[in-house]
Amino acid sequence: MGGEKASLRKLGWKGRRRFALLSVLLDGLMVAASLFLAFGLIADQPSHWIRSPVALPIALAVSSAIVGILGLRGLYRVDVRYVSLSEFLEIIGTCVAVSIGIGAADYYLHHDAPLNASLGPVLFAYYTISLLCGVRVIHRSLAWRARTGTSVGRQASRALIVRFGDAAERLIRELDRQPNAKFVVAGIVDDDPANRKLRIRGVPVVGTVEDLPELIEQLDIEDVIMASTDVPGAEVKRIFRLVRGTSARMRVVPTIDNLLRGSTLTPQMRDIEIQDLLRRPPVNVDLAKIAGYLTGEHVLITGGGGSIGGELARQVARLNPASLVLVGRGENSLYEIEQELIQTTSLRPHAIVADIRNRAAIEEVLARFRPTVIFHAAAHKHVPLMERNPIEAIENNALATRTLADLAAKYGVRKFIMLSTDKAVQPRSVMGASKRVCEMVVSAYGSTSETEFAAVRFGNVLGSRGSLVPLVQAQIRRGGPVKVTHPEMTRFFMTIPEAVQLVLQAGAMGKRGEIFLLDMGDPVRIDDLVRDIVRLHGLVPDEDIRIEYTGARPGEKLHESLANDLEDLLPTAHGKINMVRPSAQIVRTLLLRDLDRLEELCRQRRADEAKQMLMDIAWGRTPASVASLEVEPRLGTTLD
Repeated sequence: MGGEKASLRKLGWKGRRRFALLSVLLDGLMVAASLFLAFGLIADQPSHWIRSPVALPIALAVSSAIVGILGLRGLYRVDVRYVSLSEFLEIIGTCVAVSIGIGAADYYLHHDAPLNASLGPVLFAYYTISLLCGVRVIHRSLAWRARTGTSVGRQASRALIVRFGDAAERLIRELDRQPNAKFVVAGIVDDDPANRKLRIRGVPVVGTVEDLPELIEQLDIEDVIMASTDVPGAEVKRIFRLVRGTSARMRVVPTIDNLLRGSTLTPQMRDIEIQDLLRRPPVNVDLAKIAGYLTGEHVLITGGGGSIGGELARQVARLNPASLVLVGRGENSLYEIEQELIQTTSLRPHAIVADIRNRAAIEEVLARFRPTVIFHAAAHKHVPLMERNPIEAIENNALATRTLADLAAKYGVRKFIMLSTDKAVQPRSVMGASKRVCEMVVSAYGSTSETEFAAVRFGNVLGSRGSLVPLVQAQIRRGGPVKVTHPEMTRFFMTIPEAVQLVLQAGAMGKRGEIFLLDMGDPVRIDDLVRDIVRLHGLVPDEDIRIEYTGARPGEKLHESLANDLEDLLPTAHGKINMVRPSAQIVRTLLLRDLDRLEELCRQRRADEAKQMLMDIAWGRTPASVASLEVEPRLGTTLD
């Protein structure tokens, strides 16, 4: 078998070499013909020029010069089917240079020879360029037609490309280069009036985005391809809603990061996803500032196997920390992110299976690895589930954060960043109240400790484990119904990478227990989101899949907010991050006394009393927790 493959490779090499030799001979003949034609036309007696004893040697010399230069420039190693603008420029430059040389030689050396005419070199350059380039254009065009004909025979999909410009040209060029392309581009749609009736690589602009339904029917289109990844989410949603009523599918090209991992574009082209419909302008992150507090540091991430913790690990690993420790309870998820980082980065993380509620285990980790930066992402997050298990929520969220903050201060951790949630704002659920207490712990320790504490508050994260999107997709796969709690319920949404980038940025700014809010954009109706997910699966809501309203679950609000009326919002140097200035100061000693009482109630398994006390602490109703004091701003109106 190996010998057979070697023979095929040898045969292919011989075939390419034979084709290159034929190309050299053909080019030489075309150059010679151009020379005879150009100077024969300007000679008084063309037949005398053709029979001149110097004509043939000159033609051979000029042909050899041009073919030799093109060979040295690597032109004959390029497959004629894929010849590009750079190769055409090589041909033009070489022909012009040789023509100038011929004219100079004729002027200085052979004033009385038949070549003595200024028009001869110009005509020679024109004919040579036309023939050499023209043959290649014809060859490439025939090859393209043969490939597209083959693709059509294989029932390739007819496609429209959305957006004119470099991205569209790149996609069309990629499809041209593939011998068995999955798509045949029938046209381009673009809203810019300046692009009407223009073409890219022979593909015309056939209309605007609003014309999509008619164009899909007229041109028998099967796929509508977004050629650019930077289209705003509102525009993607507009295009999607125009396409969804037709028989065509929407696809998007991969991002640059994905392309860097693969060899070609079209195999990675994917169907549109819900993240595309909610896409916002890209987050601009100050990498220098982030790198400044993480490069060379010893970083520890709790909840390192979770969706947010795992993405934190990926992004921190790119900033060259001295070491990375991942702590979590789920051994499988922790193992997966550990192996991913080992295979994709030069960093070898330390994966530690430990419960953050176990003070002895966590202290052992801090004493062993001596982290200088801690990202606290471990938490119980499911609202209805925590309503039924309040002691778990209190111990894993509130009390474990108190323990971790205390150990961070004890072991001289330089920076501590805790991830919070919008459910901590005026909490009605056990989960929200437990996270509000976590924020209070961060504020209390931040005002009294040398460790720099900060909390980052944001809303729902698309695609995180156990979140809305995977749940709806699972219900669709089962054939429905898809359950929605309330038709008017809204939530804030953000993608995992975007949330983590802003968490890292906020961590660079945190100093004294501040709470930072991430700009989550406008709230999204859950009902609209669910219906869009159903449509993305090619189904019609309430026809193919039934939508069932079940009512809000225990602890759930109809609408969430990122701050309450008593919290002053201060801008920061980053446009997508604001800082909360609380109206009351958290007194550390008094808060810890309340938490000791809460811990005792949990130890005695007095769930109802523990839940009530948690709510009292979170709302500031216990006299010990909060002292209502006027607080002078510790920072200016803008953070550097």
